Amino acid sequence: MTDLIGRLFGRRAAARHRLADGVPYRSRYCLPLYPAQVRDRRFRCTRLGRRGLDPEDVRRFLDRVALELAAAQEAAERARRETAQVKDALRRWQSEQARIRNHRALYRW
Repeated sequence: MTDLIGRLFGRRAAARHRLADGVPYRSRYCLPLYPAQVRDRRFRCTRLGRRGLDPEDVRRFLDRVALELAAAQEAAERARRETAQVKDALRRWQSEQARIRNHRALYRW
């Protein structure tokens, strides 16, 4: 399946190269793929009539990939926002705890 996707988008499959933690390696030159890029992708017609892939099947596949990619990016963005909220709450809690600790240390004597 990854070979098919690689051939469709003109890329090599990155799944073969993984980091130690199992995450696929991505070059810093690998730009993110956006749903609009998938939807706007056009394939050349074959030279000999109707040979090759059915254009309607390709279009349906690209629409499905675009929807799944949009959902994944939306989930990632929600996770980023939630992480930021948790970090802010933790910073506020730590600041409050430091103030309490300093206040107690000040009046301990």
